[in-house]
Amino acid sequence: MTVLTTTDTPDKADALARGAVEARVAACAQIGGPVTSVYRWEGAIETAREWQVFLKTTESRYPALESWLLAAHDYDTPEIIATPVARGSAAYLAWVAEETTPGTPA
Repeated sequence: MTVLTTTDTPDKADALARGAVEARVAACAQIGGPVTSVYRWEGAIETAREWQVFLKTTESRYPALESWLLAAHDYDTPEIIATPVARGSAAYLAWVAEETTPGTPA
């Protein structure tokens, strides 16, 4: 599955990406941005520059990734959206599964 989150600086995006991979809750992460986000927060329409972090994980590791993101993220309510992967390269998906298995040698 692919999990999306956003943050407000490139350094924070890098820290989230690296931290998730180091914790083995994601096999890899890609950072894109900046993007412009428009949203309602506490009754006002806000516009902000953000960086998107796309994390690759397995369905079984999603709960651990979500918990990790909630603890590591500095937003009050971080965007965490998971999208299942309908199809993909068998070799790549096996690599994602291997890299997110706790206790796998580095």
